Order: sequence, then C-alpha cells, then structure tokens
Amino acid sequence: MKKELDDPRLTAIGLLYEVHAGLSARFADQFEEHGLSAVEFEVLTRLARSPDNQLRMTDLAAQTSLSTSGVTRVVDRMERDGLLARRACATDRRSSFAVVTPAGMQRLHEVLPDHLRIIEEWFTGQLDPDALGAMLDGLRRIRDAVHPCATAGSTRDDRPGGANC
Repeated sequence: MKKELDDPRLTAIGLLYEVHAGLSARFADQFEEHGLSAVEFEVLTRLARSPDNQLRMTDLAAQTSLSTSGVTRVVDRMERDGLLARRACATDRRSSFAVVTPAGMQRLHEVLPDHLRIIEEWFTGQLDPDALGAMLDGLRRIRDAVHPCATAGSTRDDRPGGANC
C-alpha cells in the first residue's frame, strides 16, 4: 500500500489540485471586486477571445465546465446585467449565440490588469520561459485528451456538431 501512495501519479494530480485551489482563492477576491463570479469571468474571457466575441451556446457549454442548462442560466444572468446578449444563428434556427456587449468588454478590461498581475506573480512568473512552454504544451495535450470539445467554436472554420462536440 505504501508503494501505491508514493506513486508520482498521485503526486502530480495532488499538486494540480493544490495549484488550482490556491489560484482560485487568489482570483476570487479580485473577481468579487468587479462584481463577477469565476464562471462569469470565464464566460466573458472565452467569448472575448472568440471570433466576433461570440460563441454558439452549445460551444460555450463545451468549452466550460457547465452543462447546457448551466450555460443558459449564466448567460441569462449576465444578459440581465447587460454584459452579454443573445443573437439568433442565421444558419441554424435551433442555435443562438452568446455575444459580449460593450459593457461586458468594459468589465473585462477593468478586471484584466489585476488578473494578469496575479497570474504573473503566482503562476507563470514562477517558471522560466522553457518550463512555461513545456507546461503549456503538456496542459494542451492533457486538455485535448480529457476535454476534446474545449475549443469548440473558437475558430471561424469550426462547424456545429463536429468532432462529437
């Protein structure tokens, strides 16, 4: 039993959990100062980094840890707050897009400087450029294996329903 408990796989996943928890705690206060939850910040960021600042609702669900109904609730709340809008899809009547509004972009621009500072201080700044590059490569490989739809809709060439997303 001791041998299994010393397994480096347990160490790796344990460190990942610890890093995530530590960074999440540092981000939480900063998001709250700007009237956002971590999920709302993630939604704003993913939409702002997507073509035309928009994603199909199904692609937004695929890119986040939210279910389709969870995305609907978050988008409803953010739409009420004026941060997002919905737009019908011209090519598929069953689909709609979540789109960042100017107010949403403004909120994101208010949050980003401190957010990037925290990331640099407590995450990326802890690594030299080669280690950071290797970590990014590894994280992308793992992400693609465990969450193959994580980039659904993020390029103009993506088509709905591709790659079982």
